[in-house]
Formats: sequence, C-alpha cells, structure tokens
Amino acid sequence: MQIDVNGTLTPCRAGMTVAAALLEQGIYHLRNSPAAGTPRGAFCLMGACQECAILIDGRIRRACQTVVRDGMCVVLVGASAA
Repeated sequence: MQIDVNGTLTPCRAGMTVAAALLEQGIYHLRNSPAAGTPRGAFCLMGACQECAILIDGRIRRACQTVVRDGMCVVLVGASAA
C-alpha cells in the first residue's frame, strides 16, 4: 500500500492513520504555521489540537484521524516529503 506525499510514493500499512504513516517514514514537518511560518507536525495524535491539519485528497483533514487509503494524495505545505 502506498500514499502520494508531495509527489513521492510513500509506503504504509492498511489501518494506519496518515500521521502514523508519515511519522514512520521520518516525516515530522507537516505544514507551517499560518501566522508565524514556523514548522508544525503531529502533536496530540487524537484530533484535539489541529496541528496536523493538512491537505488530504483535496480537503483539509486531520492526519491523526484520517486512515490511509491506497493511492491517497497528501500535500504537505511548506514542508518537504523527506
């Protein structure tokens, strides 16, 4: 199973959340803060903080609460995929 992260195919396992799949690959910088431009990543991992809100399949979603789907498209704004 793979997801597309900023144009790079990234392996993952069925049942994982997007946040878990990214963290497993060493991807910690998911987006930049809109106000300060500082790096943001998965923080609470339970959907309370919205720090992992990223573009998934064309919609802003919390990576910690979105289960991966083969071929899913993930866009990390202001962050690199590796």
